[in-house]
Amino acid sequence: MTDLQSIVDRFEIGTLPAEFTDAGMMHDYDRFAELFTEDGIFRIPGAVEFTSRAEIRAGIVRMKSVWEYFVQNVHPGSVVVDGDTATGRAYIYEFGRFHDGQSYSNYAVYHDRYRRTPDGWKFAERSYEIKYVDTSPLPGSVPAEGETHVDVEI
Repeated sequence: MTDLQSIVDRFEIGTLPAEFTDAGMMHDYDRFAELFTEDGIFRIPGAVEFTSRAEIRAGIVRMKSVWEYFVQNVHPGSVVVDGDTATGRAYIYEFGRFHDGQSYSNYAVYHDRYRRTPDGWKFAERSYEIKYVDTSPLPGSVPAEGETHVDVEI
């Protein structure tokens, strides 16, 4: 493999965690599922395990339906490429409020396995490891639709 190919592989793999977060935040569940191989696995130990694109799509729809709002931030981690497979990590901070009024925030790590496919790099497996949880009530609120209120003088 050329040095250029290695750079391209790392770039393509590096975009997957950002695309995952964006697809989830934008409720684009088809795009979310397409980030995985057909036999891809999405796992949150002790909570869920989905083992195909169809299960992942249906599962993320169910998971997102319990939130009043949900925000996820992704931070890049390591990527190690080995031919047509790779491993990596992405660091996550997320928070939100459930429809029942309970708040939730956490810091976590996704442990990822990637596979090169004819359609580019995809997640072969994504496993979530929570490092810190806080269920204190969140002090903020969701702006009303169309509201762009900012309490800052610019």
